[in-house]
Amino acid sequence: MPQISLYIDESTLRKVEGAASRQHVSISKWVAEQIRAKVEPVFPKNFENLFGSISDDTFSRPVELNAGFDTRREQL
Repeated sequence: MPQISLYIDESTLRKVEGAASRQHVSISKWVAEQIRAKVEPVFPKNFENLFGSISDDTFSRPVELNAGFDTRREQL
């Protein structure tokens, strides 16, 4: 398996060590998971089924605001 060397400051290293410790994994595994999540984001299984799954009358489309009430912007 390929290896990567990282150069990070002590403060960041302590944070990485703490995060790995809290998840009960090695630093190497924790860093690999973080990299994998950034380069190949994965949503939880059946995430797409959540869209429209809440039927609650308190959820409603907000009233669209009139842009005329906005603060005037400086012309560039």
